[in-house]
Amino acid sequence: MTFQGMFAVITVALITGAFAERIKFSAFVVFSVLWATFVYAPLCHWVWGPGGWMGKMGALDFAGGTVVHISSATAALACVLVLGKRRGFGTEAFIPHNLPLTILGAGLLWFGWFGFNAGSALEAGAVASSALVVTNVAAAMGSVTWALVEWLHRGKPTTLGAASGAVAGLVAITPASGFVATIPALIIGVGAGGFCYLGCAWKMKLGYDDALDVVGIHGVGGTWGALATGIFAGWTGVVQPGGLGLLAGKPVQLWIQFVSVMATIAFVFIATLIILLVVKALIGLRVSEEDEVQGLDLSQHGESGYAL
Repeated sequence: MTFQGMFAVITVALITGAFAERIKFSAFVVFSVLWATFVYAPLCHWVWGPGGWMGKMGALDFAGGTVVHISSATAALACVLVLGKRRGFGTEAFIPHNLPLTILGAGLLWFGWFGFNAGSALEAGAVASSALVVTNVAAAMGSVTWALVEWLHRGKPTTLGAASGAVAGLVAITPASGFVATIPALIIGVGAGGFCYLGCAWKMKLGYDDALDVVGIHGVGGTWGALATGIFAGWTGVVQPGGLGLLAGKPVQLWIQFVSVMATIAFVFIATLIILLVVKALIGLRVSEEDEVQGLDLSQHGESGYAL
């Protein structure tokens, strides 16, 4: 129960990265409670609950590709479209103010993800061991691939890019971690680093203000991971009986994964829009321009993050 509670709260937390710096704290609290109740809980039941229609259909999602990553990214997109852009977006540079803390955070994520994915086996056994190994492999390949693509595209690899690629690899391997062996994990990590880099690069062209690239990393990475599960599950080694994909002789699995991805996106986007409109009508969503300029630390909480 507590393990599933962790999944629920981290999914809501992922959404916040997209609309950072412009939402009222009161609206954030109400939105989070409503979203976890009326969006996350039904979706979680559809995939993992007894009698859930996605689970009965045969959708493979070992540790939350659709339930956590695609759902949070879809909700994040709905939020940024309704809330609008931050003041100065597109004309001012928004960069991490402390890169060492960013890398520390990425390292904590990487380590914690072992519990997220391997723990989804619900026991210390062969499946958990395999999930831990492929999680690390995909994260490493995601980091290397993102840095390489960035190097080729921008002329220089960055530490921030390597950290982003690691998270992309972790996202992509999440749904597949209990169903694939090492070679597929390598491929999934490479795809995550490349696809998510492109997804984030397209943000400025599409014009939406996703502060922490939730859509580009968790949306693109989660979608790639869910579909890749349908391709690679059981290939080069069966981790779990029944977890077979296209290359292991079960082509229908890719179609099942596609249906589950599209159903998740449609349900979450519409439900999130409804919740946002309700919260907006009741208490409002966005802080005033003056509060945004002052910063939410001061305007919403009356405190400063740094006393320099």
